[in-house]
Amino acid sequence: MSVTITVNGTDHALDVDPATPLLYVLRDDLELNGAKYGCGLGQCGACTVHIDGKPAFSCLTPVGAVAGRRIRTVEGLGSAEAPGLLQQAFEKEQAAQCGYCIAGMIMRAQALLDQVPDPDDAQIRAHMQTNLCRCGTHMRILRAVRRAVALRKGVQSAQEVRP
Repeated sequence: MSVTITVNGTDHALDVDPATPLLYVLRDDLELNGAKYGCGLGQCGACTVHIDGKPAFSCLTPVGAVAGRRIRTVEGLGSAEAPGLLQQAFEKEQAAQCGYCIAGMIMRAQALLDQVPDPDDAQIRAHMQTNLCRCGTHMRILRAVRRAVALRKGVQSAQEVRP
């Protein structure tokens, strides 16, 4: 069956079973490998993408359910040559240890920053708690989100974004 989805602003007509998880379509058919398979149960957040601006677990979302909706992946935020603001902040704070969770973390954080331009620590923590990092870099991730907020405001000093 044919399903048309819009990913990072580009329409893709795909011949897939509508029940196929969006994660599999992104990785296998569109070769967008940022979202990772973590648990397959929506409990870790490694597969987080945006659907119509809201974070969603792509491992649980059937591709047929996103036809006509806007999907954004970490690849839609920037590239290695031109990283987005949040990607830059995660790099500066060395928020990735193994890196497996980072794309999902960035997408979850981006959804927060798209809705709340200047979140406080409690808002960041509450929003990010859905995504897991088994390496324990949560404090670096928190600093990276704060850094992105500061960079957006024009604050350049890393000292100004540290606790």
